[in-house]
Amino acid sequence: MPGGKCAAATGIRARLDLSEAGRPFSFSEVGILAAFIDPLRDEGVPIFAISTYKTDYVLVKEEVSRTALDALRKAGHELIPS
Repeated sequence: MPGGKCAAATGIRARLDLSEAGRPFSFSEVGILAAFIDPLRDEGVPIFAISTYKTDYVLVKEEVSRTALDALRKAGHELIPS
């Protein structure tokens, strides 16, 4: 699972780290989070997004994790396991 696992009572399992080869995106780049979550929205995948200074994280529930990963691949995102 890209980004590892995040076990929680809420059933959130997949943590997807939005970065470029482990480095944060530049502040001058816009639309990074939208480009990532739009395919999830289109497939009806609910998300919980967390933004920090260095990166953004998207949490998805275990029962939709396969749909989420398939949607991201279909949209052309490269998924790199950590």
